[in-house]
Amino acid sequence: MEWVLEMYVCLCKAVTQKQIEDAVEQGDGYAQVRQKLGVASDCGCCGQMAKKVIREHLQKMPECEFSAAG
Repeated sequence: MEWVLEMYVCLCKAVTQKQIEDAVEQGDGYAQVRQKLGVASDCGCCGQMAKKVIREHLQKMPECEFSAAG
């Protein structure tokens, strides 16, 4: 059995890092992630971490995907 660890970015809405990364790959930015996933819409503590996840994932994406998402 293989264990997959999920990092929760938003505990209030149970949003994982993977969910945010998937949204970024679909072209979503922070505003869209907030709207679609509810990140930072309750207590707001996760907002900075969500922005960091988005920024770091964009840096890992190939340039052609980044420009398409822009």
